[in-house]
Amino acid sequence: MATDNGRNAYVDWLRAFSLLVVILWHWAFTLITWNPANGPHANSPLGFTKGFWILTWLLQVMPLFFYIGGFVHLRSWERAQARGERLAHFVGTRLRQLAVPAALLVLTWAALGAGLGRYFDLNGETIRRTVKLIVSPLWFLAVYLMLIALLPIALWLHRRFGILVVIWLGGLAMTTDVLRFHYHLDPLAWLNMVFVWALAHQAGFFYRQVVDAPRQVDWTLLWAGLFGLVGMVFSGLYPGSMVGVPGDRFSNVAPPTFVIVCLLVFQVGVVEVLRPTMERLLVRPRWALVNSTINRFALPLFLFHSTGMALSRFITWRLGLQSADKPPPDLTWWLLRPVAVLGPLVCTLPVIFLFGRRWIRAAPPRAGPPPVAGPPVPRAAPGVEAAPAVEVAPETAVPDRPGLHSS
Repeated sequence: MATDNGRNAYVDWLRAFSLLVVILWHWAFTLITWNPANGPHANSPLGFTKGFWILTWLLQVMPLFFYIGGFVHLRSWERAQARGERLAHFVGTRLRQLAVPAALLVLTWAALGAGLGRYFDLNGETIRRTVKLIVSPLWFLAVYLMLIALLPIALWLHRRFGILVVIWLGGLAMTTDVLRFHYHLDPLAWLNMVFVWALAHQAGFFYRQVVDAPRQVDWTLLWAGLFGLVGMVFSGLYPGSMVGVPGDRFSNVAPPTFVIVCLLVFQVGVVEVLRPTMERLLVRPRWALVNSTINRFALPLFLFHSTGMALSRFITWRLGLQSADKPPPDLTWWLLRPVAVLGPLVCTLPVIFLFGRRWIRAAPPRAGPPPVAGPPVPRAAPGVEAAPAVEVAPETAVPDRPGLHSS
């Protein structure tokens, strides 16, 4: 489904939704405790509840984001290649578009941490933990930069071997888990930072084929992924949560395990099952406006959302209000989650206005007047299949744009 300006609205929505889930999760569900000896410690409410980890099967959206990223990278490169652009230039441009703002943010917080540490007489460990906590969400951008850097290899493998590359990456991810858990070669676990996330990205090269597949394939992916998750988690071999939870034996994402491959299959099935409904909604003006607005602000919002959260906590502390959480979370804490995002949001917006405007994507052009209606198209006679409507390949109409969206 293409929008009036030629964009693929559902692809945009999936990216917007993915980033928004990550940001809101950090704002609402990060428990921050303060230790006078070494500063802030992050915790998760999932460590104090039973059964809530099942929500992470839908809310851990990084596999889906990398999958959509693979599709966008492939289509962007095909258009760039048609313009005569060299692959090295294409990759280099996208690396700079993400690496420069991320590096500037890290360097800024390193300098701020040192200055604030001296001003408030904080020890080095407290400064280190504070800065690390603020910039830690950028791990996702580091993985994304890795996938962009590997794009020449990924494209060559895709042309040469097609879907076999996805199968091989899955096999390597499973082999890595076997070496890690059965043979106790723990350092090898970090290979799955490449194998698992590259699999999600490579699978995105087949996005168009998945969209065009019969409806039955959507449900097949959903159920296959779900049964895979159930089998691996309830076997007792893997934690149920798809995010790191203190107290679990290990995390399914740091580094990723083969469970994330099952999660990817499940989530691809879910978004394809929901596609018809979402495409009907996204043509409505209000939905289209929300979709466009989130995508315009996606990169600066992601970059600065933890900065806004830190500012919100600092302001509440200076005002003498409670700025640290007291686990385990009680009923009041849960009821206040919708309100908890307001402080970080209010503090993030001025940071974007002051420092992040250059990374805000330009607003799409206003839609022109509706086309003049032509003669009615005759309906096919009973028993005769009508010719399909002609559509200008919306999947190839995702225009280049800075940051996460042109990568």
